[in-house]
This record gives sequence, structure tokens and C-alpha cells, in this order.
Amino acid sequence: MAKKNRKTRAEKEKAKLRNQNRNNIDESKNNKKNEQEEINIVREIIGFVLYVAFLLLAVWFIITFVGQRTVVDGESMYDTLDDGDNLWINKFIYRFKDPERYDIVVFPMFEGTDEETYYIKRIIGLPGEKIRIDDDGVIYVNDVPLEEEYGYETIEPGMIGRADENVVLGKDEYFVMGDNRNASEDSRFELVGNLPRKRLIGKAVLRMWPLSKFGKIDK
Repeated sequence: MAKKNRKTRAEKEKAKLRNQNRNNIDESKNNKKNEQEEINIVREIIGFVLYVAFLLLAVWFIITFVGQRTVVDGESMYDTLDDGDNLWINKFIYRFKDPERYDIVVFPMFEGTDEETYYIKRIIGLPGEKIRIDDDGVIYVNDVPLEEEYGYETIEPGMIGRADENVVLGKDEYFVMGDNRNASEDSRFELVGNLPRKRLIGKAVLRMWPLSKFGKIDK
């Protein structure tokens, strides 16, 4: 009888050890599972932070080098553009090609300042050209009348500005004008004058608002 009891106790000890080992294994598995979950959470957090950082970097790159949104303020480009129109400006385009006649461009009001006021006008004259406006408001480029399919009004004599005589553009200068000629401060006047290429921020390529006019800005 005593022998049987000893055997029973031994079996109980073995069973107890097996249970402890099983518990230790389960605990180890749970610990590893928890550690893996923590690692996964950390990875997800790091991935999210990197994703947000990438988006911010992409937005910064686009705004700084590729393009930006701008809002038309005033009627100087009427009736091509209206007051309040939201435009997308391509800031990348002039890194690879020269500005062209009739491009609608954006440039700062004052060069070399932190002033955040910009002009938006249309390129009329290109580097090296001679610009003149006669008393009837006709624009001449190298003594040839400019062909136009825009322009809200004929230029009044008082709005001809300095272009009543020949204005000769330098090798990197442009002559710009608003389409609403009698309500535009542009290269006809000393405040703007001949526009150096380095002041051109970019070309207006897309009207984003109002939605009824959404689309590419044609020349």
C-alpha cells in the first residue's frame, strides 16, 4: 500500500512538473506574442510618421518648386480672368523652356522684398523686341501690329504710358500687360517696367475655382 502511494505521489509530481513546464511554455509564448504586438505597434507608428513626413515633404516640394495656388484680386485680367478666380501656377515650366508670347504669368510686385503681393499679366513682348503703342491703342511689336484675340477695351490715350515711344527690351526682359488694358498697371508704367525673367514665378495653367469655369487656361 505504501509503495502504491509513493508511485501515486511520483506521478503527481511528474504531472505537476508537466503543468509547470506547459505553463512556462504558454507564458513564454504569450510574452513573445506581446513583444511581437508591441513591435508591430511601434512599426505602425514609425510607418505612419514616415508617411506623414513624406506627404509634408511632397507638399513642400510641390509648393516650392512645382506649383502653387493663387487667387486673382482685381479686374486687370478681365475678361480672361475674373476677380476671385483660383488658379494653379506652374512654377516648374520655365526651368525647361522660355516664356512665350501670350503666356499668363505671375510675378512679385516688388523685386527683392518679402512682399507677398503678386501681379498676374500676359506676356506681350519678348527679349530683344521693340514695343510701341500708338494713339489709337494699337500695339506694335517690331513695328508690326500685334495679333490679338483678347483684350477687353481699346487702350485709351491716357493709358498708353511710356509705350507711346519705342520700348526696347533687354536680352532677358519681357513686356507684360493686363487684358483689361484701361484698368491695369503693367509694363507700360515705371512701377512695373520691363520685367526680368528671374522675377517670373510661373505660368497660370489651370483655373480651379469657380467649378463652373474649371479647366485649362487657354491663351
